[in-house]
Amino acid sequence: MPDQSSYVSDSQRGDLDFQGLVDLHYAALYRFAMSLTYTEHDASDLVQETFLTWAEKGHQLQDFTKVKGWLFTTLHRAFLASRRRSTRFPHLELTEVEAELPSVEPDLVNRLDAQEIVVLLGQVDAQFQAAVAMFYLEDYSYPEIATILEVPLGTVKSRIARGLTQLRALVLRKSSLPEEPRKELT
Repeated sequence: MPDQSSYVSDSQRGDLDFQGLVDLHYAALYRFAMSLTYTEHDASDLVQETFLTWAEKGHQLQDFTKVKGWLFTTLHRAFLASRRRSTRFPHLELTEVEAELPSVEPDLVNRLDAQEIVVLLGQVDAQFQAAVAMFYLEDYSYPEIATILEVPLGTVKSRIARGLTQLRALVLRKSSLPEEPRKELT
């Protein structure tokens, strides 16, 4: 492991050795990441992402005596960003949300395409359309939709749930109709 004082003087000369940086700071960054995530996998990912960010942007750091602070700040920001993503797009096991899943046959899903769903969404009551489209087509979060539509958060959740119920009924109704033959372009 390189001596920190010699490393800093080397880095001040602009001779920044990536492996030396990893050797010097990996253990401390990993401990910090473990204190944030409590899982080895997530901590390793955060440290790896931090060093990747250094590889991409580290050259922008003017004062190389501040490398350690930069790395810890970058790791913490990556952690916060991952928490925001997991809050917005939570990972749920299928068994936990099985009751909420639509009862749509797999062959129906295979027959529908995105354009047909958008057309069916156009048949949903107008007050529900915007919330459903913003959430599923534009990837807005509930709070963002509430701000845009200027309605309470509970109203957004209700509109999405009711809109999905209507959309599901339209999809099921469409599936019960005989399929129209598709015209071939010649």
